Amino acid sequence: MKPAPFAYVRPGTLAEAVAALAADPGAKVLAGGQSLVPLLNMRLAAPTALVDINAIPGLDEITAEAGGVRIGALVRHAAVLASPLVRRVQPLLHLALDNVAHATIRNRGTTVGSLVHADAAGEMPVVLRLLGGSLDVVGPDGPRTIPVEELYVGPLESTVRHDEVAVSAFVPGLAAHAGVAFEELARRQGDYALAGVAAVVEGDVVRAGFLSVSDLPTVVDLSGVAAEDMADLALASLDPVGDIHASADYRAQLVRVMTPRVVATAREHARTRTQGGTR
Repeated sequence: MKPAPFAYVRPGTLAEAVAALAADPGAKVLAGGQSLVPLLNMRLAAPTALVDINAIPGLDEITAEAGGVRIGALVRHAAVLASPLVRRVQPLLHLALDNVAHATIRNRGTTVGSLVHADAAGEMPVVLRLLGGSLDVVGPDGPRTIPVEELYVGPLESTVRHDEVAVSAFVPGLAAHAGVAFEELARRQGDYALAGVAAVVEGDVVRAGFLSVSDLPTVVDLSGVAAEDMADLALASLDPVGDIHASADYRAQLVRVMTPRVVATAREHARTRTQGGTR
């Protein structure tokens, strides 16, 4: 199947991109295109125009600042995954990105684009949610920062407005004595996960994030909860959904199996970092 006809705009500045989006409510931003293009080909999305931001300078940088990592809108997954800086400052990004699709898709897909796409089956939205990150956008009214708690409002739906361009994401760094872990299960390597769990442990604080279980990336506080009770508490906050890939019951069972295991791995990571120096 081929996409419906659309106009194509390739602005050279951020201001031009915002103006193009503001002028056409049916326009969509094109960065890596690894989420958008399949939707176009299946005609699940039919924008009147694509605003390609790949010619805009300054959006392809990864920097460390104020205890975290800032990722530009044009930074590809592969670049984040390969960055020693990212792995040192926030290793959960590396763990999660290693599970994103295949190398070919990681070479083209953008981390910020996956955040804006707001797919609860994607790795990046739940990581940002678990770590308490944020998204910086620019629109006709100027720049604004969207805390991740305010970013996701429905399946494939975020609070980024149609006339705004997401320019970067900020991910807080990992505290010195904290630990992280990530695990997901897919039918084949590179497929979307049937379910996945990410965890952060810092002292007595234990938090877990769940992907491909509910309609939204969901984080549950498991502090002070015994290992055998973690899954029940998590499922009380989740609403597992079924689809052609897995039933709701099967996803619930994956949550039961993976949650205590991922938390235990995060605790071991914290212990290792505390005893052997931060890494």
